[in-house]
Amino acid sequence: MDETGGECVYRDKWYEVECAENVLVDILSRLPIKSILVCKSVCKHWCRLISSQVFIDMQLLRSRKNSFYIVYPFMDVMMELFFVKNSGEIAKRMNFPYCDNFSPITIICSFDGLLCCINYPWKVESGKVFDDETDLEIRICNPITRKALLIPRGSPSKEKPSIGVVFGPKINEYKIFRFFSPKRIPLAKHRYRVSRLQCEVYSSISGFWSVIGRVPYCPMRSSHSPLGSNHVFVNGKTHWFIASDEDPMTPGLIFTVDIEETFGTIKLPADVTEHSYLVDLKGCLSLVAVYDEDEIMNIWTLEDKNEPEWELKCSDNVPFSNDECVEFVVAKENDIFVITSNHYYIFDSDHRVWTELELSNIFQTRSPVAFTYTESLLYCGGRIDPMMEYISGRSM
Repeated sequence: MDETGGECVYRDKWYEVECAENVLVDILSRLPIKSILVCKSVCKHWCRLISSQVFIDMQLLRSRKNSFYIVYPFMDVMMELFFVKNSGEIAKRMNFPYCDNFSPITIICSFDGLLCCINYPWKVESGKVFDDETDLEIRICNPITRKALLIPRGSPSKEKPSIGVVFGPKINEYKIFRFFSPKRIPLAKHRYRVSRLQCEVYSSISGFWSVIGRVPYCPMRSSHSPLGSNHVFVNGKTHWFIASDEDPMTPGLIFTVDIEETFGTIKLPADVTEHSYLVDLKGCLSLVAVYDEDEIMNIWTLEDKNEPEWELKCSDNVPFSNDECVEFVVAKENDIFVITSNHYYIFDSDHRVWTELELSNIFQTRSPVAFTYTESLLYCGGRIDPMMEYISGRSM
């Protein structure tokens, strides 16, 4: 009788918890993301609750405190993601989508669990299939929920387009900026309208592209990462390098844009190099520059937003020789993740300590890129889930 009564009391108490949805949200949002996905199948009530925007936002706020590095070695056939801890331990690995109509794909940015992936679409001419380098297929993906949104095609371009993503103040609000050169329009025989660099923007709110018009600069391409552009989102703005007039391989200026589609520029500190990267270091726009001849790495930060002035945070000798090429750099809190052609390092910028990670045998020399990553349940297309592509694959 006591046991039965105790069980009834327990069920009554748990029923009260389930009815108090704010309490249940607080409990379930603390679980690991894998357990949360399992909980969706417990009952319809839990599935509805976990799918709600309130729960998704709560889970994201908790997950931001436990971010990873996500490393993606560039591959032609299978896209495999590696979730790496600061210690270099691989927390997990996951097969990402590969479809028959995909050319090689790469990641260009990561924010709140969403990845922006791009690839050249395939084109058929004279019976031959090849990459159409004047266009890009753009996907916003969430590897945790196994969903992806294929962004509508942009305007035709006569040259390789460049893109960057700006994220809004609201959770899961973003705009994709696409820089392109319009194809020349014939006006009469042997006469063409002069084409100039233009920009168009895709909004997650509207789901459509809109043309901004001519822009004075084109973002500089990364010479070390396939398809990727060296840009970073910090403090409400996306930042790209612009090539210097003297050397197209060396940055000469920073080009910025915010969610309101306002463009601007920022001057660079003196003596930047070809191996320069923009990163988010503790919420500050920062510049990492590696000097090959001196085997030195400088880290500059830009803290004053009103009167921007670069400050040299630290300068340190690198633990690799000058015949190694720096392939990619990303930051998380005060750590700098440096990927060279042969090695992987974490540099603690506060204590100036280098730690080599044992990842070389796994990734070899497959042009890997890395980003900070936060696991989330965010929808790919905005706060309301539109029609999505389901990503096939297995989590390992």
